[in-house]
Amino acid sequence: MGKSMISEVASRYREIQDRACEMLEKADSIAKFSRNSWEKEIGSGMTRVLENGAKIEKAAINFSHVSGEYTSEMAKMAGRSSGRFAATGVSSIIHPVSPLVPIIHMNIRYFELNDGTSWFGGGIDLTPHYVDKAEASWFHKKLKGTCDLYDLNFYSEFKKQADDYFFLPHRNETRGVGGVFFDQIEPSGMEDFEKLFDFTSALGKLYPEIYSEILGKKSNLDYSEKEKSWQYVRRGRYVEFNLLYDRGTKFGLASGGNTESILLSMPPQANWAYQYLPEEGSLENETLDLLKKDIDWINL
Repeated sequence: MGKSMISEVASRYREIQDRACEMLEKADSIAKFSRNSWEKEIGSGMTRVLENGAKIEKAAINFSHVSGEYTSEMAKMAGRSSGRFAATGVSSIIHPVSPLVPIIHMNIRYFELNDGTSWFGGGIDLTPHYVDKAEASWFHKKLKGTCDLYDLNFYSEFKKQADDYFFLPHRNETRGVGGVFFDQIEPSGMEDFEKLFDFTSALGKLYPEIYSEILGKKSNLDYSEKEKSWQYVRRGRYVEFNLLYDRGTKFGLASGGNTESILLSMPPQANWAYQYLPEEGSLENETLDLLKKDIDWINL
């Protein structure tokens, strides 16, 4: 596009981080987000973490604004030529106390290269410990409603990309019930830039609204030790995906980003059980049966 827009995007994304923290503190009712500003040679950011809340065991919302040399390793990951880059984004993960409440993840990001190209990426996805069909349907309807405000093709395209991306091939299961995911969407001009900028901003604002509503409905429901144990097993799957397949984790480490912030997506506790097989007909087994690609959650 010629003119750099990185400062404008970074400013709004920082506001989105602050808004999400305020809403989630209110939803939790007890815990507060810490503030840890960081600076490295590559740039700066703000890491905000909430721990040991009434409803949220661990939440992290990271903001970063960085620039530097786009190395050949980074360029290979993104399928781009090397050079100089500038990037800004907000990423978040929430691990709840209750196994009946899902894990949720959000990321919005913007990149510019010194050759004039730029692109947006992002999305929101939900990872229930126990798949609740009604909740999954409601979640996808909320995402579709936001997508449709900007492009009627966004939901179907980005839902498919989420199914394909948030998948553990060694387990042959999806990480959760998906959501929307997109990467390297290049604006064709200033009007398209504004649309994509507004779209990613809308997702960033929708994120705490969705989770606050889920917390309000489910966080006070009773659960058993068996359900808590299953939560730890499912968190293990989450760790597997983030360490083995997540491109953001790999790219962040390769770019020299803040390691502690990059790895904040990890749950406070996760378990692995050798050859763990849920009982036939159990809720745990039903969840595994629903961790599949291409489920039409809206019309299920």
